[in-house]
Amino acid sequence: MGHFAAAGRSNLDARLQSTSGAERAATRATPGRRMLRWLAVLVATLGAAGCATKTAQARLPSIAWPEPPLPPRVTFVQLLSDQTSMGADKRGFKASFADYISGKQPPKDHLYQPMDIAVSDDGQRVYVADFGQMSVFRVDHASKTLAPVPHPFERPFGIGLDADENLYVSEQDGRRITVLNRALKTVRVITHASLVRPAGVDLDLRRRLLYVADPSRQNSPDHSVKVFDLSGNLVRTVGSGRGDCDGCLLFPTFVAVDSGGNVYVSNTLNARIDVFDPDGKYLKRIGERGNSYGMFDKPKGVALDTFDNVYVVDSGWSNVQIFNQKGEVLLFFGGRGSNPGLLANPTGIAIDKRNRIYVADFLNYRVAVYQLVNATTDGSGVIEAPSQPSSEAGRTP
Repeated sequence: MGHFAAAGRSNLDARLQSTSGAERAATRATPGRRMLRWLAVLVATLGAAGCATKTAQARLPSIAWPEPPLPPRVTFVQLLSDQTSMGADKRGFKASFADYISGKQPPKDHLYQPMDIAVSDDGQRVYVADFGQMSVFRVDHASKTLAPVPHPFERPFGIGLDADENLYVSEQDGRRITVLNRALKTVRVITHASLVRPAGVDLDLRRRLLYVADPSRQNSPDHSVKVFDLSGNLVRTVGSGRGDCDGCLLFPTFVAVDSGGNVYVSNTLNARIDVFDPDGKYLKRIGERGNSYGMFDKPKGVALDTFDNVYVVDSGWSNVQIFNQKGEVLLFFGGRGSNPGLLANPTGIAIDKRNRIYVADFLNYRVAVYQLVNATTDGSGVIEAPSQPSSEAGRTP
């Protein structure tokens, strides 16, 4: 695999060449503190932008990673939360963590606990499974609308789309996957006696397979990924059971399939991504438990861009880390906070064919949207890119 242009140099030596004195001090900290201090520096840097006020909502701050003077590779684009977020008014719903604990909820037409995301092939429609609202929201960029779909769900968690834009929604309380067509009518219900708590889903369109992560229960030995054909028949399971061995899973929560049919599983309580081939054979792991670059606390959503770089959402660190196919960390973006571009215990992620990145920002009651920029390919990987930001960097759909 190639490199992620200049941003691919995420090792500490490369970053020291372009950081301030405060940032250099942070990178010299012990490995156990580096990630926390880097995130603190990022939050302090972005603090001047502040939360959007009621009188200055129309223009969101320009935020990009990595920091200058390195050319940007990921830029923040917009927030999606309710119908007002589709226009100039960005007030939306605001709540503190104390509000969340006390049970304060936004209106029914506002995202509350966005869990997973799917994007249509043309990038014009975004579907969001909202666990708290027990609903699925559809964002339509063409009509500039964001609204819940008229269908009841029992704790929707994972969400995926097939080539006909049929919608696959895993329902944890229902222990099933409900399939809706583009007109949002039920066409199929997929279930099996072995499904306990269906979570993240993804589809292998070439092989016509549906992958469903099932974190099961604490005492169950069956922590696995179930594989169904699109008619709803169980084909096989992926994973070697509950545990910490190569191929063993401990509360797998999300799953992604690459262009070659390889399967990436968020092995959440083992703090890593496990990779399996199309037949379910264990291949490798990405990441490990820790609090430095390339390490995880609680990895959740996983997705791939058009260069097959692997994006992993870490709910514990409230950021997204990007890895190449060698498992080398290239960049992270996000960080804990409520300001635009920051995240609070994010969960799912989706990336469209233009490398627009959608992250379910769980405790901020919204979806954060980013764009991969300044990355080109020669057919074998990501190569050196222009030094100036792409004209697409800040443009919304």
